[in-house]
Amino acid sequence: MEKQIIWRGLLAGAIAGMLAFLFARIFVEPVIDRAIAFEEAASEAAGHDHGGHEHGVELFTRGVQANIGMGFGVLAFSVAMGALFAVVFCVAYGRVGALSARLLSVLTAGGMLLSLYVIPFLKYPANPPAVSLDETIRQRTLLYLLMVVLSAALLVAAVYLGRRLTARFGGWNATLIAAGAYVVAVAIVMLLLPSIDETPGDFPADDLYEFRLYALGTQIVMWTTIALVFAPMAARLLGEMTRREKISA
Repeated sequence: MEKQIIWRGLLAGAIAGMLAFLFARIFVEPVIDRAIAFEEAASEAAGHDHGGHEHGVELFTRGVQANIGMGFGVLAFSVAMGALFAVVFCVAYGRVGALSARLLSVLTAGGMLLSLYVIPFLKYPANPPAVSLDETIRQRTLLYLLMVVLSAALLVAAVYLGRRLTARFGGWNATLIAAGAYVVAVAIVMLLLPSIDETPGDFPADDLYEFRLYALGTQIVMWTTIALVFAPMAARLLGEMTRREKISA
């Protein structure tokens, strides 16, 4: 059963990747173009001030980067997230209460969107390419990944806590307690981790806002599509297996 579910997760991820790329190509790419134009203008100004500035030769044109590069990157990431989503679904199914496959799909996708993107995004929001320092890319990447891992681990712990408290406080109250504990734990982590603020002060605020908004929108499109595509396929598969088990019994 697990292999069949994971294949459905891969398919859902592929469909989600195509829709997410379409969204990003329409909304995110124009902001990236403006960010690159800003960097080039700043470099030219600095070059004139310091006696000239040489630019490196691009390996790929902007057209290739915006279409093939972005398309492959978004699709590969979405397929990987679809597989991970399916694994989490397999682990959670039957272990987090009497939830239907459809409802569990939606809750799983929502939880993964929250813990893997929204929470890390609040601490380390996305910046357009070409407006951050190259010297700090390793630090920024490691801090972001650490925030992702901690957020996901704390969400798993919160779900476990909620399950343990259900018998004592009831489902609703246990969920509220677990959610509150997750919020407090995430807030503490955000306070302890260092902040990074290196976006140029003269970078257009509207472009920065739009990039972050559309980056979040791309993730919402991806995870929503994964949930909505995967849910009926999983429900059909698990329903068929249940019927076969009843017949054989």
